[in-house]
Amino acid sequence: MKEGQTLWTRDELILAINLYCKIPFGKIHKGNPDVIHLAQLIGRSPGAISRKLGNFASFDPSLKARGIKGLSNSGGLDRKIWDQFYNDWEGMAYESERVLAQYEGKPIERFIEEADFEIREGKDKERLTRVRVNQAFFRSMVLATYDYSCCITGIKNIELLVGSHIVPWNEDKDNRLNPRNGLCLNALHDKAFDRHLLSITSNLEVVLSKRLKKNKKNDFVASNFLEVEGQQIKLPKKFLPDEKFLDHHYQKFKQLDRV
Repeated sequence: MKEGQTLWTRDELILAINLYCKIPFGKIHKGNPDVIHLAQLIGRSPGAISRKLGNFASFDPSLKARGIKGLSNSGGLDRKIWDQFYNDWEGMAYESERVLAQYEGKPIERFIEEADFEIREGKDKERLTRVRVNQAFFRSMVLATYDYSCCITGIKNIELLVGSHIVPWNEDKDNRLNPRNGLCLNALHDKAFDRHLLSITSNLEVVLSKRLKKNKKNDFVASNFLEVEGQQIKLPKKFLPDEKFLDHHYQKFKQLDRV
């Protein structure tokens, strides 16, 4: 460690991973306003934040698979905190949001859309707060991973985008917040994906169900669905969708399409 430098604390590293998850891979530079904001919060330079994000990129298996190494010289605690996130997305996501709220001096409920949360008291409020905070974190992470663009249509209107679970929230507790279990879809195609009216193959191609294609003469179906059939989805630069999650969805899609 160079003279004058201070060791990163656990909370600082948690906040750095939180930020790594929430910004597109190509925007982890020191001029990014979000990088500058975190630097001001924890009393470090934007360059130091940017380098730490690059350190975490060196651990990202999706980047390694694409031959992107990230920055070296990461510390043992960096790896430990990264592994904790990767093995417990739900617990660590909430902890990172809690720490961020503390540093900003704001209640953790600020991460929740007001219209999406009814204030209650006691354990029920605590449970709902945790669920809503984590759901908001997942959406932010997935949208940033796909650079705020629908992976099927390319639509970039953030109001229309959904952080869609490949394996539904209620079917796999361990991967509810795993970014590799997410796709950025517009609201229409998210609903179709959720209802297994469309799926994505292991070749990353969009497939449509017979139930949907029987309405092929409908102009709306033709322009919004038939035109994307067979095309490959646009992949993110990090947190690539996991093949086993896609296959889980595709197998159920085929099963329902035979009914």
